Amino acid sequence: MIFTKNNHKSYKEILPGIELKPLIHGSSTLLGEFRLNKGSRVPSHSHPHEQIGYLISGKMRFFAGGETFDAEPGDSWCFKGDQEHSAEVMEDSLVVEVFSPIREEYLF
Repeated sequence: MIFTKNNHKSYKEILPGIELKPLIHGSSTLLGEFRLNKGSRVPSHSHPHEQIGYLISGKMRFFAGGETFDAEPGDSWCFKGDQEHSAEVMEDSLVVEVFSPIREEYLF
């Protein structure tokens, strides 16, 4: 069993205007918290990890598989492994996401 106490100082900028705080990970999943500034963008990309997210606050627009999804607080999403996707941050946003398998580059 693993427990982690909240640490407000452990965010790291991974893209301009986008910060990540890894919360906890197990043997096959990683839970992370993202702070995204209004106007920032997640460029189109893909990775082998399944990605499940939940928007706590703010507003974001996602693009994947030829579809557009406007996310508001309480909305969630799932990108399959190797699925190309991108996002625009419409308002300052707070997101929690799970990656499986673990994204090793997010363990800092």
